[in-house]
Amino acid sequence: MLVCKKRNQERFSVYLWPQLAAGTMRLGYVQAGLVRTRYIEAGDPSASEAVVFIPGTGGHLEAFTRNLLPHAEHYRTIALDMIGHGYSDKPDHDYEIRHYVKHLLDFCDALGLARIHVHGESLGGWIAAQFAIDHPDRTASLTLNTAGGLNTDPKVMERVYNVTMKAVAEASYETVRARLEWLMNDPSRVTEDLIELRLAIYTQPGFVKAMEHILCLQNMDIRMRNVLTEESLSRITAPTLVIWTDHDPTAPVATGERFVAAIPKAEPLVIMDDCAHWPQWEKADEFNALHLAFLARHS
Repeated sequence: MLVCKKRNQERFSVYLWPQLAAGTMRLGYVQAGLVRTRYIEAGDPSASEAVVFIPGTGGHLEAFTRNLLPHAEHYRTIALDMIGHGYSDKPDHDYEIRHYVKHLLDFCDALGLARIHVHGESLGGWIAAQFAIDHPDRTASLTLNTAGGLNTDPKVMERVYNVTMKAVAEASYETVRARLEWLMNDPSRVTEDLIELRLAIYTQPGFVKAMEHILCLQNMDIRMRNVLTEESLSRITAPTLVIWTDHDPTAPVATGERFVAAIPKAEPLVIMDDCAHWPQWEKADEFNALHLAFLARHS
């Protein structure tokens, strides 16, 4: 069993630093409002418009390791740890969508970004959609990647809470691997350095409390005052790409269809095969090609 997993992993052959070492990257921190924020960028640092990647619940900027450099060939490209996540600051309060949106706006101001092509995966999609609603003048385009915020399935919410909280409260190689495998259609796509990195993040002092704040959106009462609706989505004016997968563990393809139906300038739904909740990682070449083609149509 262990030998088989190792061989599968070697065939997938995606490790974080070899991917990043192929080009020029800038990894550092910026003060975004009150939040010291970790981010990574590539491409022209003087550009006032950029592609910004936002990860999902409990995630971190390395979720986009396989996407940064291909996008940076054409755009200033950035990924960040949102408030409470990764190695960014973790203030002691629940993180609702308005907190994430303010953090993203403060981050854009700190880096001098007048407009962004904002891409959000899972929770990141929920944040990105609300950002596009609240700040249309700052949103050049919107990509929703297996986005949250429109679905309120109690069983899924319980599963997200349990698998995520276990990975933090009982942090170990095994619990973190289980959390990462939940994101992938093929568990062999979880690499050793990805496990070790997330384990390091999840064992930071105070991270259990931070994760409780992150997971507040899995509480139905809190979730319902933050949800996206067809009416709120109808106010999005940016060109929009919605990406779903054939094995998403959080919501069916029908949820992606609801996003497309509600957003006025949404393109036809794209469904990526043999993917779960991280298509940008699982099928990076396919994802990069379709996302760059979308951006080219709206740049």
